[in-house]
Amino acid sequence: MSEIAQASRVPEGIEASPSVVAMFERYGSRYVWFAVSTAMMGSFATLLTGTIINVAIPEVMGAFGIGQDQAQWLSTAFLAAGTVTMLLSAWCVEAFGMRYTYVGSMLVFLLGSVIGASAPNPEVLIISRLIQGAASGVIGPMSMVINYQIFPVRRRGMAMGIFGIGVVLAPALGPTLGGILIDNYDWRYVFLLAIPFSIVSVPFAMMFMPEREGDGPIPRFDWTGMVLSSIFLTAMLTALTNGQREGWDSDYIVGLAGLAVITLTLFIWWEARVERPMLNLRLFEHPRFLAAAIVTLVVGVGLYGSTYILPLFLQTLQGITPTDSGLLMLPAGLAMAACFPLAGTLSDRVEPRWVICTGLLLFGVSNFLMRVVDVNTPYALILGWALIGRVGLALVFPSLNAASLASLPLHLLAQGSGAINFLRQLGGAMGVNLLSIFLAERGAEFSAQFTATQASLPATLGMMHQLQDAVFGVHLDYLLEFEMTYGFVGRAIYMQSLTKAFDEGFIVVAVVFFVSMVPTLMMKSDRR
Repeated sequence: MSEIAQASRVPEGIEASPSVVAMFERYGSRYVWFAVSTAMMGSFATLLTGTIINVAIPEVMGAFGIGQDQAQWLSTAFLAAGTVTMLLSAWCVEAFGMRYTYVGSMLVFLLGSVIGASAPNPEVLIISRLIQGAASGVIGPMSMVINYQIFPVRRRGMAMGIFGIGVVLAPALGPTLGGILIDNYDWRYVFLLAIPFSIVSVPFAMMFMPEREGDGPIPRFDWTGMVLSSIFLTAMLTALTNGQREGWDSDYIVGLAGLAVITLTLFIWWEARVERPMLNLRLFEHPRFLAAAIVTLVVGVGLYGSTYILPLFLQTLQGITPTDSGLLMLPAGLAMAACFPLAGTLSDRVEPRWVICTGLLLFGVSNFLMRVVDVNTPYALILGWALIGRVGLALVFPSLNAASLASLPLHLLAQGSGAINFLRQLGGAMGVNLLSIFLAERGAEFSAQFTATQASLPATLGMMHQLQDAVFGVHLDYLLEFEMTYGFVGRAIYMQSLTKAFDEGFIVVAVVFFVSMVPTLMMKSDRR
């Protein structure tokens, strides 16, 4: 039930549930920062673990003697579990309240971290990632809802900006901290890093998270929706991840794709008819929320795709280590975090859609500028282009989060937050996999094209003879000459093909963000 607080200890303009108002009555205006700190701590811990594992995958593969096909489940399991439980967050809050949902999720996350750090085999390690991802998915939407309610209506953009600091800092710091831990200690330490944050957040939550609304019976849980959504995500991610290796027309991949389509259709049909759905489709009856949902899905594709492609380019073509790659991109992540509160405040003063469009344009321009990168592009130039993009993202997210929830009544906030986070994560899962597929396909096509240009073998051999004369002063024997010639040319073709594929990948990301400006214009709001 919606309630606009009028009490003396409640800041003016607060529109929140009775349990949140009660916390203001207890702690006064200071409660804003108590709640923000608690929510940010949980989000930081869970999201840190989500990205830090990426730099540990090669070490895990060596430790357990597994291949890339099995190791990729360390990321996929976390992503799939978290995406599903984002829709579960609203039910947990309604059934148990924010306080016990938060505490329970952090304890589950802590358990997953301990299991991961002591895993004796890859199967247990993957299970630990499932546990961590499930807990992370519940924490994110709930933290977003509490931040939205504790700030006055006119400052909700700034609220989303402050909330975004933790959300951005964790992915920015994760690869860097992970690389340092692996270089100096062991891959198991990446699971231990978030444990102190988890332990400290529990007593904070017991003090500062609001209790359950009312004392009615626990609502019925949508088990059917849970199962269908889990099957859909697992089938889709598995098909996208393994399609390149297995063949897109193989029975295995076609079967997985068909299963994903069927379960998605059944999920939507079921959610439209069940009394208490995981995903309340009535959310999309609000035009502004629908537009924000479309933008969120598209931005998720571009955001996660871009954060995947740039470090991969730096490590694959520029030849730097994962640790150095993380350190190189750290200033851009920190700049983005610093801009979040300012961007949120701006969205409180200017119509959000114009702030979002500006951010989308900047990020698109950033990726469009990167279409010319190659092995010789200076790091400083890449960092400058990345900074433009991160400032753009800082403009997008606070405004987009605030605008998506602004049109919803108070009782739908938890559902709306879960849906927005679900769509962003779903877009991210699709973006990383689709961009990976695009790079592989285009790299192979460019390689075939460039190889065909070497049909004039005498010219190529003549060039290699000149190179040998210049370096060694004499022709080498035929076998070594053959190996050097074709090894050199093959490597040159591979590098050039990969460079062209990355260049087109940056263009694709730019186009995605430019296109997402169209539905953003539909998010017109009443002037406040």
